[in-house]
Amino acid sequence: MIRSGPARTRFRPCIDLHEGRVKQIVGGTLDSETEALKTNFVAEQPPAWFAERFAEDALRGGHVIKLGPGNDEAAREALAAYPDGLQIGGGITDENAAEWLDAGATHVIATSFLFDAEGRFREEKLQRLVRAAGWMQLVIDLSCRSLPDGGWVVAMNRWQTLTDLSLTHETLDALADSCAEFLIHAADVEGKCGGIDERLVAMLGAWGRKPVTYAGGARSLTDLERVQALSGGKVDLTIGSALDLFGGSLVRYADCVAFNRRQPDADAVA
Repeated sequence: MIRSGPARTRFRPCIDLHEGRVKQIVGGTLDSETEALKTNFVAEQPPAWFAERFAEDALRGGHVIKLGPGNDEAAREALAAYPDGLQIGGGITDENAAEWLDAGATHVIATSFLFDAEGRFREEKLQRLVRAAGWMQLVIDLSCRSLPDGGWVVAMNRWQTLTDLSLTHETLDALADSCAEFLIHAADVEGKCGGIDERLVAMLGAWGRKPVTYAGGARSLTDLERVQALSGGKVDLTIGSALDLFGGSLVRYADCVAFNRRQPDADAVA
């Protein structure tokens, strides 16, 4: 995302897909092999309905995330409703990245593909993906879980498998030249509406070399202002379960749209 003017936090929309439907899920329970899945919201509307809303309100830079199998058709429906307006993640590889870009995504988002089955980061896989998609159309997802020592570790496989990659400024520096943006869900607070991980937002803002979108725990409109203050405007915020658009009662979608329109860089383009 290219911006003019001073750095300002922006609301970024999301469409999370599970079993072909738009859902809001407590991130830490996202394991389709168990019965522990906790769902906050299941939409009656199809994915295209949400994508069309985002297009009408000129919300760019949002993401469609396929949480597990059975979501390809729904994802294509969303991208077709808002071509060149949404990013796509979930099961992205060097073999299908170009296909999803051709389907209308502005960027592809990659996490699990960058690691082997044991969760070890593989630089050669990243370079294969860069060759397939181009770094300007690649978002690296470093969604993470917190550690007892106060740090964070990147998690893959629907946030169930911890990797060997710590989320630090050094890691961001090492990956920055291979992507356009970073997407970071705080999996431990995702879907709980219990508040953002302020330390994580501040750490990401202190880095600030490339656009970063944070998701997890947002519960009020003031969280947008809080992320702005903590990150110096260098981190954007996704709000999910708290949003009235997704069945929540804490944040009005219309207020988030208005927040973006008040920002001095509201002419940003993806």
